[in-house]
Amino acid sequence: MLEEVRDSLGIGPGEAALLTSLPVLAFAVFGALAPAAASRIGPHRVTALALVAAVTGLSARVLTDSDLAFLALSLLAVAGMAMANVLLPSLVKRHAPERIGQVTALYTTTLAVGLTAALVLTVPFSELGGSWRWGLGVWALLAAAALVPWLLLARTDRGLEPVRRTVTFAQVARTRVGAAMALFFGLQALQAYVIFGWFAQLWRDHGFTGSQAGLLLGVVTGISIPLSFVLPRWFTTTAAPLRVLLLVIGCYPVAYVGLLVAPHTLAVLWAALAGVGTCTFPLILTLVGLRARTPEGTAALSAFTQAVGYLVAATGPFTVGLLYEATDAWTAPLALLLVLVAPMVLLAVRLSRASYVEDELVP
Repeated sequence: MLEEVRDSLGIGPGEAALLTSLPVLAFAVFGALAPAAASRIGPHRVTALALVAAVTGLSARVLTDSDLAFLALSLLAVAGMAMANVLLPSLVKRHAPERIGQVTALYTTTLAVGLTAALVLTVPFSELGGSWRWGLGVWALLAAAALVPWLLLARTDRGLEPVRRTVTFAQVARTRVGAAMALFFGLQALQAYVIFGWFAQLWRDHGFTGSQAGLLLGVVTGISIPLSFVLPRWFTTTAAPLRVLLLVIGCYPVAYVGLLVAPHTLAVLWAALAGVGTCTFPLILTLVGLRARTPEGTAALSAFTQAVGYLVAATGPFTVGLLYEATDAWTAPLALLLVLVAPMVLLAVRLSRASYVEDELVP
């Protein structure tokens, strides 16, 4: 839908690149604030407020004709999503410390289902309503439905006194575990956000229609639905977790080389392999819970991992956008993504070894 939104609101190439980078920027800035807010007013309340922000941004941005207002309201929406996403690993650690893999599998699968539905159905909803506004606006209803159970859970935070944090963002920043987690998260998020932000345009440039490009993105996210359910469980029970990480990461270079040499002929296969690669996301969220001993440590590690990681990732969609605008081709962007797979492999080796952020804290 990026092309339609750009044409309707008069969004230029630079603003379009910024728009595709907004999610990672919001996660970097607002995600870092989540643990402090949770310690002050309670994790369930913060999650509920974050969803209120998401509903407001998603619903209001489709009512504006201003490019700047659209960008600002999009930022509000993804800011809410960022804070909720950062707190989820700590909530899993708090409520199900012995079932991190199983519960992480459940909620990452739910995320994959929602993302797949959005990518596959946004264009048809737009065509049904006669405007891109219908296609984007309908998802505010889903966010509103997700808010309901969190409003009920927020009651459990009543009467809580502000909690003094035993593990802080700054302390995690000085640990080897924190640094490795943040960089790995950043590189995997960079890959994913480039795929979600730009690959529809890639496929349209290779002769597919908007609906077909949406379906190919649906393949990317659709294959992640069963894998998001299986991989965290497998990762937490296998004696060789590194093999799981390398198997998933290894699908990226195959997909990118395929897109370079036969982008149209085997488009579904390359989309499926790229989708497997994006399943590093449920694995890194599982690692957040496994690399901390306490809910507080998990929250701080999650905040640092995602805040710094998304700053790294923010360079991806923007850089790819600039490369695409400069060359009017996809060779340079895909070559960049290929090169960035190598450090992911090295970090996977490091993070597959058991270690805990609390053990490396410096007072």
